[in-house]
Amino acid sequence: MFDGFELRQVAVGDGVTLRVRTGGSGPPVLLLHGHPRTHVTWHKMAPLLAVGFTVVCLDLRGYGQSSKPPAEADHSGYGKRAMARDCVEAMRQLGHRNFAVVGHDRGAYVAQRLAADHPELVSHLVVMDAVPIGEALARCDARFAARWWHWFFLGQTAKPAERVIDADPDAWYQVDAKAMGEEAYADLRQALHDPATVHAMCEDYRAGLTVDRDADDADRRAGRRITCPTLVVWATRDDLEDLYGDPVEVWRGWADAVRGVALESGHHLAEEVPDQLAAVLQEFLGGPAGPIPSAENEAGAVTAE
Repeated sequence: MFDGFELRQVAVGDGVTLRVRTGGSGPPVLLLHGHPRTHVTWHKMAPLLAVGFTVVCLDLRGYGQSSKPPAEADHSGYGKRAMARDCVEAMRQLGHRNFAVVGHDRGAYVAQRLAADHPELVSHLVVMDAVPIGEALARCDARFAARWWHWFFLGQTAKPAERVIDADPDAWYQVDAKAMGEEAYADLRQALHDPATVHAMCEDYRAGLTVDRDADDADRRAGRRITCPTLVVWATRDDLEDLYGDPVEVWRGWADAVRGVALESGHHLAEEVPDQLAAVLQEFLGGPAGPIPSAENEAGAVTAE
């Protein structure tokens, strides 16, 4: 995996180190994974994007082989603001003052917080299969609760979810190992069998229901908006459109310059349609690829301006 990439540990302060992988050359792009993945989720797509870009992938704090700092009473240690600060410091140490950021799933919330809190650093924002946490919770109804019940199961503290997951991680996280790739699955499975990782991932969700929602709500009250070019990418075989209609219109409530692309895929786009996703990102970020694929071609993409 990641032929030509370099793997390292980067200390980002407060005793936290991140597992970071870098490769390619050109303008820097930071890739942020979702739950329960690690940075290895990008292993098919990152080498394609590295043709024209310096690609940085990392394990978010609490995930994979990055640090798992002790949980705090208010869960802020696993809030997206703390994770965003980790990313800023990691990119600084790698020599990148300005960069684009791409986030999938939970990583999209970190990417959003990076663009909101550090607008002077983020040149482009890409969010995949996500709307802001504050938006999702404000719109929460019985249908959302039925489909996304894991938000509330992982996020509650009265009867911690860790005991259920740790009893049989393979049964809880059912992954198509063949589709993911043998090495990538082994990396993920190692993480999921670590109780410290499971606890940290639950803290991520607890932060989502508390400090992360508070941060989004504060942005809305203050009229703070994301000012950099923003691309929303979603999978047609996931439920973003079913829950929210047009994801581009949702994000226009949060960002000034939004485009959208739907890809014919399940939730894990970087693993399922890496070629199409790389082409979309290269076009948006100004790389060597051609225009965003149309609905009629093999990429199965639909664009929205």
